[in-house]
Amino acid sequence: MTMLSLIALLCVGVMGFAIQRGGTCTVAAIDEVLSQRRATRLAAMLEASLWVAGGLALAQLLHLMGSMPGGFAADRWTVIGGGLLGLGAWVTRACVFGAIARFGSGEWAYALTPLGFYAGCLTVMPVFARPAAALPVAGSVLFDASAVFAPLFAIFALWRVVPALKSLRGADRWAMLRMKVWAPHAATIVIGVAFVITLLVAGRWAYTDVLADLASGMAADLGLRVALLVALLAGAMLGGWTAGRWRRTPLSGRQLARCFCGGVLMGWGSLLIPGSNDGLILIGLPLLRPYGWLGFGSMCLAIAAALMLQRWLSPQRDDAAPVAHPMA
Repeated sequence: MTMLSLIALLCVGVMGFAIQRGGTCTVAAIDEVLSQRRATRLAAMLEASLWVAGGLALAQLLHLMGSMPGGFAADRWTVIGGGLLGLGAWVTRACVFGAIARFGSGEWAYALTPLGFYAGCLTVMPVFARPAAALPVAGSVLFDASAVFAPLFAIFALWRVVPALKSLRGADRWAMLRMKVWAPHAATIVIGVAFVITLLVAGRWAYTDVLADLASGMAADLGLRVALLVALLAGAMLGGWTAGRWRRTPLSGRQLARCFCGGVLMGWGSLLIPGSNDGLILIGLPLLRPYGWLGFGSMCLAIAAALMLQRWLSPQRDDAAPVAHPMA
């Protein structure tokens, strides 16, 4: 295994740790908007996109960029896919990020979410008969404007990071690392930076992409990418264990069915867009691709509509309560 592969594995493990500690979940973010009239978590997720965009712009300016994932046309399938992605996340009570966090806390039913996602990727064509998504030009407005955006991002990064580093002076760093819950912005900064490094050293990677490629039989660099998936899960489990979040969660048929069926819906939506919410947040949004913004927007609207309908139909029932944050 090369040094670059080891760096990628370490970065992905750190991503899993940060996902576990920061509650990076689109369902929880939309629930916060509806129930608390705050957008702290949603803003933090968008900031992760900003850090990816800034990191890629700097890499472009320094001639460190390799090949980037291509974009897709934005059409009605993007909207349908985003809706299914959101509905699947609502059924599961966690998006693909949140499922990793819950699995890392010992909620073993969420192991069925990636399995359901894989099943959705296998069955999407027979169910929907979606025509193959055509790849347009792989460029991005971000790269065209990197000479302007990269210096502005460097100033922003210093503004965000320097105060945080000053606050660590004299603090018990290990105690802060062991904190049960990180601030959402701290977690998403770590996720964004770790993702950029992984993308630069190991190429296109998101754990939903690995599952989609496994379903389609695409074997390019599959060994390393599966190892990265294992590292992501291991990082989430380490995060749960060091925070004392491991708990025995009784399994029920309803919970298992919910996690699997939600995974199927998210798999369908991911291939119809194409792109799951990790790919949208960490690739589509940062590269300013219309399909990414349209897909993520329709996903958020679907989650919000499902939560509002759930509360309107069953306001007094326990299972109609707001979706619990994965880190709560």
